[in-house]
Amino acid sequence: MKMKSNVILKTAPAILAGVIALSGCSSSTSTSTESGDSSSGKTVNLTMSAWGNPEELKIYQKGIDAYTKEHPNVKIKLIPVASDGYEQKLLTQLQGGNAPDVFYVGDSTMVKLVQNGSLADLSEFMKTDSSYAKPDEYPDGLWGAAKDGDKIYGITMDCNPLVMYYNKKMFKDNGIKTPQEYFDEGKWNWAAFDEVTKKLKDAGKQGYIGETWTMDTWIWSNGGLTYDDQGKYVMDQNQKAREAIQFVSGLREKGQIKYAGSLPKGQGLDAMFMSNQVGIVAAGRWLTPMFSQMNNLEFDYIYWPSNTSNKTEPVQVPIAFVAVNKKSKEQEEAMKFVTFYVSKEGQKARLAGNGSSVPSVSGIDDILTSDKTVEHSQYFLEARDKGYANGSLKQFKGRIPGLSERVNDQYDLLLLGKQDVDTTVTNISEETNKLTKEFKTGN
Repeated sequence: MKMKSNVILKTAPAILAGVIALSGCSSSTSTSTESGDSSSGKTVNLTMSAWGNPEELKIYQKGIDAYTKEHPNVKIKLIPVASDGYEQKLLTQLQGGNAPDVFYVGDSTMVKLVQNGSLADLSEFMKTDSSYAKPDEYPDGLWGAAKDGDKIYGITMDCNPLVMYYNKKMFKDNGIKTPQEYFDEGKWNWAAFDEVTKKLKDAGKQGYIGETWTMDTWIWSNGGLTYDDQGKYVMDQNQKAREAIQFVSGLREKGQIKYAGSLPKGQGLDAMFMSNQVGIVAAGRWLTPMFSQMNNLEFDYIYWPSNTSNKTEPVQVPIAFVAVNKKSKEQEEAMKFVTFYVSKEGQKARLAGNGSSVPSVSGIDDILTSDKTVEHSQYFLEARDKGYANGSLKQFKGRIPGLSERVNDQYDLLLLGKQDVDTTVTNISEETNKLTKEFKTGN
């Protein structure tokens, strides 16, 4: 699925307004001797809300159908909600006591729901035989704000590690060495990225189109830090971080990369890639199904270029979680369903084929590697295992409500050419210190 992250959400397809009216209350139960549990005769009704376009909703339904096939006494109604108003609607429902039993939660929303005590703690249930999933099956970097100490309030249903897509035909037609060739030589680094984006520009193409929310990946690719291993903000003192921001800003000034936020209205990086106007874009796997349908588009994946002695460095991993309403009348059955939905079995049901996400649970990587639509899909798996979700210690700002948006606002000004690197770092530091203090003191 395309993740509902702080910035990615802005481009997520909205569901038709009419479906919003379908949003329902939390479940009730009834008894049935025909379709109920063979031992109790009880039918359990659950509701689950999620955002997504029509194709994504079909994928979610596959996970629901796989569960109800095994548990015919359980009826689960999927409630689609428009992505633009999803968080506010969920918060309103939770406050009013009529939220669904199970719901998708974006990374920024997770912080708020953990704070206000709206979510059921899944940690004890996941230790039982009734749980389909165990915590150690998921990479540590993917828990983000959903894990608070030993308590688990949500589980990522899959993930979308950040890689670069490049136009193979464009590189070939213009006689430019591909990123994969550089990578095979152990030279896919910033110098190579600078070189290929310059050659693409000289060929009359856009070299790369970037977005503000990927800046942490650029910082990590230089061995830089925004936060240390204890979640302490250090970017203002970290020269490697400043170098990364300067590198990106410098490429923009040279016209070798373009900021997605400066594109004409209605024109996105995905459309420019499909129309062979740009050589490289960055995203998770959510662009793959759409790109694969274009007969005139030849593309492949490449890992993020490194500027350290390591061939690869960590990348950002956009994720969303599935959580259980603390006030659900069917909390145990809801927990059972959620752990199935995110388990190996549940992810197999949803992700098989040319999917838009990457498994977040170990043991089913063949879902990705067996899909030969694009050659180097293994980069997604390496990125998943090395990467970090928003809200992890590497991206601690994701645990402070509103901070990610403030940081991206400053990068927006930088990439629009409205402020320099020093001003950007200073402003980010001031915003971070201010909001962090307010978060810790409650003022």
